[in-house]
Amino acid sequence: MSGTPVMDQSLFRYIWRHTRQQQAWILTIVVASMPLYFLALDLPKRIVNGPIQGQGFETAGATQSFLGFEMTLPSLLGGGTWSFEGFSLERLDMLVALSLTFLALVCINGLFKFYINTYKGRLGERMLRRLRYELVDRVLRFPYLQFRRIRAPEIATMVKDEVEPLGGFIGDAYVSPVFLGGQALTAMLFIVLQNYWLGLIAGGVVFLQAVIIPKLRRRLLELGKERQLTARELAGRVGEIVDSIADVRTNDTSNFERAGISSRLGRIFSIRYEFYQRKFFVKFLNNFLAQVTPFLFYLVGGYFAIQGSLDIGQLVAVIAAYKDLPSPIKELIDWDQRRLDVEIKYGQVIEQFAPDGMIDADVQRARDLDVAPLTKPIVIDNVTMVDDTGGKLLEDASITIKPGAHIATVGEVNSGAEALAEALARLHPPARGRILINDEPIETLPEAITGRRIAYLSSEPILHNTSLKENLLYGLKHGSAKPGTKDDVPLTAFDIAEATASGNPLPDAARNWIDFSTAGVADFAELRVRLGEVLKLVGLESDVVDLGLRSTIDTELHDDWSKQILQARAAMKVAVEAPENAGLIEVFDPQMYNQQMTIGGNILFGRARKAAFEADELAENPFVRDLLQTSGLDARLFTLGREIADTMIELFADLEPGNSFLEQMAFMSPDELPSYRSRLSKEHAQSYETASADDQAAFLRLALAYIEPQHRLGLIHDALRDDILAAREQVFETLPAIDAEWPHLREAFEAWLSTDNFIGGIQQVSLTSLTAPILVAKG
Repeated sequence: MSGTPVMDQSLFRYIWRHTRQQQAWILTIVVASMPLYFLALDLPKRIVNGPIQGQGFETAGATQSFLGFEMTLPSLLGGGTWSFEGFSLERLDMLVALSLTFLALVCINGLFKFYINTYKGRLGERMLRRLRYELVDRVLRFPYLQFRRIRAPEIATMVKDEVEPLGGFIGDAYVSPVFLGGQALTAMLFIVLQNYWLGLIAGGVVFLQAVIIPKLRRRLLELGKERQLTARELAGRVGEIVDSIADVRTNDTSNFERAGISSRLGRIFSIRYEFYQRKFFVKFLNNFLAQVTPFLFYLVGGYFAIQGSLDIGQLVAVIAAYKDLPSPIKELIDWDQRRLDVEIKYGQVIEQFAPDGMIDADVQRARDLDVAPLTKPIVIDNVTMVDDTGGKLLEDASITIKPGAHIATVGEVNSGAEALAEALARLHPPARGRILINDEPIETLPEAITGRRIAYLSSEPILHNTSLKENLLYGLKHGSAKPGTKDDVPLTAFDIAEATASGNPLPDAARNWIDFSTAGVADFAELRVRLGEVLKLVGLESDVVDLGLRSTIDTELHDDWSKQILQARAAMKVAVEAPENAGLIEVFDPQMYNQQMTIGGNILFGRARKAAFEADELAENPFVRDLLQTSGLDARLFTLGREIADTMIELFADLEPGNSFLEQMAFMSPDELPSYRSRLSKEHAQSYETASADDQAAFLRLALAYIEPQHRLGLIHDALRDDILAAREQVFETLPAIDAEWPHLREAFEAWLSTDNFIGGIQQVSLTSLTAPILVAKG
């Protein structure tokens, strides 16, 4: 459509269109660095020939000019000569001056490289940010049917991983060939100026590297493309297996899927193995050519030096210059390979993100509109809907829906009814016919109107990976970003500048996007009330309250709530201590047996971690068994457990399987009744001393889960309570594992049980570390 810009098919054109000013600047810096690079190559020759070998210092006290120059201007500039005699220095002083100049040039050239590399890196990251944003922007404008043809993991992988190499190349696209090529040409020019034949040797080797190596690397690019495609197919297939795991399990096709994955992995292995073979052969050849050249320099250059046609300083300078030559040549060859590689990847990505029928960008343009309610009929005129294969879902449907009307379209999933609903939500455009809303074709209306006045719930709702509040308010987040919440983070000038340079909107997603008018409220206070009304309307109020009670409050973000909770805690304390509530609430008291807790809970009394002392595993816990034996409770609780089992069997054994009364049975499941009947009949299981370890644990398990007010079997008496309290003291004194891990627990627990803080301990000791709740309601 006219409002949907077409992405550049050429990566270089895309880069130049968005960064031509920055490219021009950095290229100017690159050109400016070349003369200084040439001087850095020339100085070693001057140092060796001059101060070191003594040329120009043959006589005692001889001096040479340092930094002297003479420049004659052309006639077009008025002619004349500009000169500077420089500083006259003796041999040793000249050595120091030239060496310091060489060091200065090294630093300056290093700073040039640092600036150029940093600038192009920043430029590349900007363009990568721009490209990723544009790709996601295009996904948001894909035609709805396109989402049924593509796999979400593949799109996510392309946006996240496959464009990553483009970011590293974008900064190098124009800078690297100029910078590296300039360095290579400067070094080649310097070598030629020193000796013509050595220049020919260096040029010949460079020519071989520039011609042969790229040809050998073309197959590497093809293999790289195949590797990328096969890896993408593998990711898609793994995603299919995860999505269809029910079919795999119910049709016994897991081994078929394993074979398919093995085949795909074998194909990837073959591609990668061939890739590595070719890659390292090319690397070997390139390194060989790079090492042959110094050999020729030593041989040929040494011959010229012996013959007197090349001085030692020139030979040293040539070797030093060539030492710097292979690096830019190699990097240029690498750049060319990366260029071909990223152009292929760019083309693949662009192909996937340019489907037919994309939504006009202007339709989704951000608008701050006061969207009035739809007051005119919705007209569906001869609408025909087809699926992505061309099959008809709905044919020549016509209907007029008046304001306030309630209608229902009946049909199965992927039927005409669902297609019509998608058409009204502007998800699935009709193949023929038209839909008018407010007398305008629905496809021409901005999303600011249809998105705020037409609600659509699919048969497969999605919850976003964020808070429940954000999910509930998601349909209101179409206003423009504005301040007004505690979570506002002010945008820095750097954030704004980089977002603008990258072609992104301002990164203000954390700010307030809620359109209060759509919800019929004025601010956050009214919105909270409205949320409560909606939750109550749909029957979620109690569920949300339960979720809130199980969550932890961030006191830094919600200081006002924390204060209210502390006030409620104080009020709760007063209410619990009120005479009229006596007997309704039983609080923890380390000196009292808590009637509302299990026997096991009374023994441990919140002293043990839940992970180490699960309630249904206390009878097998080594520490608990040793404690029961030491306190003499093991045999008594064993007898109590036998009484519980005998009572349960007497009450429920004659009931038929499936009887509803069996579901009300405590202590054990209906399937365990025969097992306990068998245990009771064993002669050796009549006493704790003669019972097997398994039978001991089985009956102890029943006793430790007993609660007198709940089970009402009359098995708890004063003597047993006293012995349980004595065992509790042993727990406090002899639980080394917990004391070693949480040395502060005893102090926190005692503070929690004190008069002023018996509820306040909820902040000091995690509830998940306790085996019983803070307060236990009787009955």
